[in-house]
Amino acid sequence: MSVELWGAEPPRDCPLCPRLVAYRQANAAQNPDWWNGPAPSLVPVGGPQSVRLLVAGLAPGRTGANRTGRPFTGDHAGWMLYDTLFKTGFANDKFDARTDDGLELYDCMITNAVRCAPPGNKPETSEENTCRPFLTQRFKDLPNLKVIVTLGDVSRRNVLKALGLKASAGIPGHGTEFEAGPYIVLNSYHCSRLNTNTGRLTAPMFEAVFRRARELADA
Repeated sequence: MSVELWGAEPPRDCPLCPRLVAYRQANAAQNPDWWNGPAPSLVPVGGPQSVRLLVAGLAPGRTGANRTGRPFTGDHAGWMLYDTLFKTGFANDKFDARTDDGLELYDCMITNAVRCAPPGNKPETSEENTCRPFLTQRFKDLPNLKVIVTLGDVSRRNVLKALGLKASAGIPGHGTEFEAGPYIVLNSYHCSRLNTNTGRLTAPMFEAVFRRARELADA
């Protein structure tokens, strides 16, 4: 089956990237009760038509979304992300790093440029290219989208390419803001343990990005 027929979300057994499939299968053999598939985008309570902000990560973590089946759930990065979304009105305060915690999103969807967990948390360029049509279709299926927050420069480059733009079209670095087609893109450092533990990204820095996203989404 072609990517075009799948739409914005790959099937649970997506066969397109051999290395990621092998990694997925190895994880499933060791942990058969895990999700072990492409992590689907997390949809807000109002459905895709209510989305004004799209948060784009790079790829699921092995013990995060690959384990739970929900973006940024089960690993360190989710705690800062969902707390910040709550503080800026994009989520409720029910996040507890498990899929039955009662979490709800408002006006916001969360997705990844690459949907399957890669070894070492590093997808190859060919895998980014192969998975990109899903991200492109994701944009097309959000009629009221205004703002995109990219978590890290690799995510930023993938978003730009998915929109048919050059990867160099947007300014890199934390807190940058630029137009990309009909959208405003805000770039942030990724809320990974490495960035937060070293102080490269602090909670106020991260919150400032999403407060700006709130302003733009409500405009």
